[in-house]
Amino acid sequence: MAPSVELALDQPPQVVNAGVGVHGAIAAHEVFRLPQLWQLHVYAYSGTLAFGGFRHPIRPGHVSLVPPDTEVHFDYDAPRCEHLYVHFRLPGNGERRRLPVMQSAGADVAVLRGLLRHTIAANTQSPARASAELWTALWRTTGLPGAERSPGHPALRAALAHIEENLAAPLSVPAIAAAAGVSHSHLTRLFRDGTGRTVVGHIRHCRMERARHLLVASTLAIPAIAATVGIPDLQAFNKTCRKELGASPRAVREAGTPVR
Repeated sequence: MAPSVELALDQPPQVVNAGVGVHGAIAAHEVFRLPQLWQLHVYAYSGTLAFGGFRHPIRPGHVSLVPPDTEVHFDYDAPRCEHLYVHFRLPGNGERRRLPVMQSAGADVAVLRGLLRHTIAANTQSPARASAELWTALWRTTGLPGAERSPGHPALRAALAHIEENLAAPLSVPAIAAAAGVSHSHLTRLFRDGTGRTVVGHIRHCRMERARHLLVASTLAIPAIAATVGIPDLQAFNKTCRKELGASPRAVREAGTPVR
């Protein structure tokens, strides 16, 4: 099995250097390592990246991630080979995402190249902006076809995302099933196995968790909160709030941390 790497992306990366690497003109083979830094490359040429006993073919549109203190061997197929690179630290220590060392960016290559070019441009002028651009690029790589996905059936993930993105709108099980590309009954089974709730129960839970946040963390009026979470009828909102959160909206707000 080809090697993979684990990235902790709970904190923004620290960009140390970023630019356009031009290789192959002096030598067709290069060896180096970065003792303390990660390497992210997006390639525009063909060649080979090798380390740890594995050889990874490089093709235009491929992206690679190499962890710190790794001796890498590059072989270039042309006298002038260019790639976008960022050398960075990852200070995070939270949930980790597993990614292949080398994978095709596919249709996302233009987006990744744009993010890395923004990282390069911002690095000397705004380290915070460079960090934000790279952080976005790294998260983008977690959605590429070769990346390890979060647990659960793809249709369940699609359904959960659809619900979160449309909480303020009317939501029906058939419409969610259609958005996820499965039947009504299949979606029901996926929710039961993956969340322990019915589809309708999960929608209600998500709406009330967002309502709780807005009640406690904002000064938004209660009728506006009800509309924002897709229950514009105040009587229905009050009833659902009491059932799910154990108190009226006003009581939830008063019991929470005061908004300053």
